Amino acid sequence: MTRKPQRFFIPAVLWLAISALGGVALARLELNRLRDDFETNARIAHRLLSQRAVQHDAVMAMLALIQPPHGASQPEQRLPSVYPQIIGVQRRDRDAAWTDERLAAAEALSHALQRPVLAVADLARGRYQLVLAAAPTSFSIQLDLHAVVPWSEWPMAPDTSPVRMTLSDGKQSYVLQPGRIGEGGWRFEFHKHLATDSQPFEVVGLRQVGWGELPWAWMLAWSLLVAVMVMGTVALLRQRAGKQRAEELLRLGQVGRLNTLGELAAGMAHELNQPLTAVLANTQAASRLLDEDPPELAIARNAMAQAAEQARRASSVVGRLRRAVERPAMAVQSVSVSLEDAVNNALYLLEPELARHGVVPTVSWQQASPRVLADPVALEQVIHNLLTNALQALDKVPAPERQLTLQLGTEGDSGILKVSDTGPGIAPDVLQRIFEPFFSTREGGLGLGLSLCETLAGSMGGSLSATHNTPRGAVFRLSLPRANKS
Repeated sequence: MTRKPQRFFIPAVLWLAISALGGVALARLELNRLRDDFETNARIAHRLLSQRAVQHDAVMAMLALIQPPHGASQPEQRLPSVYPQIIGVQRRDRDAAWTDERLAAAEALSHALQRPVLAVADLARGRYQLVLAAAPTSFSIQLDLHAVVPWSEWPMAPDTSPVRMTLSDGKQSYVLQPGRIGEGGWRFEFHKHLATDSQPFEVVGLRQVGWGELPWAWMLAWSLLVAVMVMGTVALLRQRAGKQRAEELLRLGQVGRLNTLGELAAGMAHELNQPLTAVLANTQAASRLLDEDPPELAIARNAMAQAAEQARRASSVVGRLRRAVERPAMAVQSVSVSLEDAVNNALYLLEPELARHGVVPTVSWQQASPRVLADPVALEQVIHNLLTNALQALDKVPAPERQLTLQLGTEGDSGILKVSDTGPGIAPDVLQRIFEPFFSTREGGLGLGLSLCETLAGSMGGSLSATHNTPRGAVFRLSLPRANKS
């Protein structure tokens, strides 16, 4: 139930992350473009206004230079017809006085600075007046700020542009164009004084960019494109993963049987080691008995009989391997077997090993020895391997503490064999993997014995399990179906 949401969680997060990053990049690009447009237009506006301001200085310098004669014509009065921004021109001849004291103070300052100066500034009404001191006549011109702006060259549409442009002298200001100024978003500002000291006005530009001006259409298109790319990538990866999975399953199907046969062959080699060793030991013993004078014929015959029995056992192992190769279903053929006889046969084969390790096994019966459905050779091999492992475990503890117990009984429809030892036991992490093929805690071990025993028990319709012994050691429990269930 949790895998399906997880399949879509990572692509969704990836889509959101890439969409967000792309959206931020598009928004920044648009903001940078709007800022560049704003600054470009503000600089053009400043240049145009500065040109007009310098032009005003030039007009006044011309009047002071030519000193038009005082008379009825007064040619300077024709300047408004040439320069629409000039509302009026005043002059003060020698020994005359200005009608406004502010003009007199401005003339004194102009005389000291030797340039035109600002006499009166009424930016609220859009008016200001310049004065230039000269001899014998000083001049003053009054200007209209709205007419000062060269609207034909203005870089923005005054009525619709979002940019607010003003002229300011620090205390008051005149709005050249209102713009649109709201709350939130991003704000761009431009501040720069006119390029003349006679008109100390600052050109102020303000641009408020709202959220609605971001390129939402492009951002949505980018998000959709990312969604398509992510979905395509996910589909491609899933297709590739599915193809790899199919190829892997095919490969496993092709080599699975070979791996199984390889494991079985290794196990068979492990199984054949014991009967072949017994055959060699018995034939060598028989040879020595025959060489004696007089020869011990009875004992030699017994040794050769045992060798023949072990040879038949090896032949059964090879036959089982052949059946597994040719017809896997016939690899294990179950018949009615006495569990007690199988235990006694295994103990008989291991008598020398038991004696060498100083172990005397204890065999107990819960009730009459049960008969089970099993392959005789496979059953003996399982019991033999369990006993061999127990002896190897007991070899790690002092001899007086070595105990090996075999318990036979029934539980329901199953015959049970328990092999218990008092060895060092099995660690919990090892216990979980004890039946894995090629897993061994013994140095030099192949890790096939217990794996093969579990496989053989399962093929006979039974099971093999391992638990801890009390107070120390391990218990292996072999369960097989009973032959006489009634």
